Amino acid sequence: MEILVVIAYAAILALVAPFVFPPSEHYGKLVPAGIALVSGAGAWLTLTWIGFHYDEAWIWFIVMIAMPLAAWFGTRAIEATRKKQEEAELEAIRAAARR
Repeated sequence: MEILVVIAYAAILALVAPFVFPPSEHYGKLVPAGIALVSGAGAWLTLTWIGFHYDEAWIWFIVMIAMPLAAWFGTRAIEATRKKQEEAELEAIRAAARR
């Protein structure tokens, strides 16, 4: 049942992300929220398996900090990877045009 709070928090992050994250042509508006949701659920499950209890503050604190951080660094990684791919494709097109 507590995982619903993580889902609600991801929805809040989805609403805030377009205003906090710089706009990019390399990913959609819901990608940061998706990354946050997956990382939050994964962190929640991992911390539960480790032995954290739902009534402890640490599990909430770790998950609530990990979700936006994962969204931030995840979108940066996606953007960098896609820029490199675009540059490689553009170079391949230019090389083919020179022939």
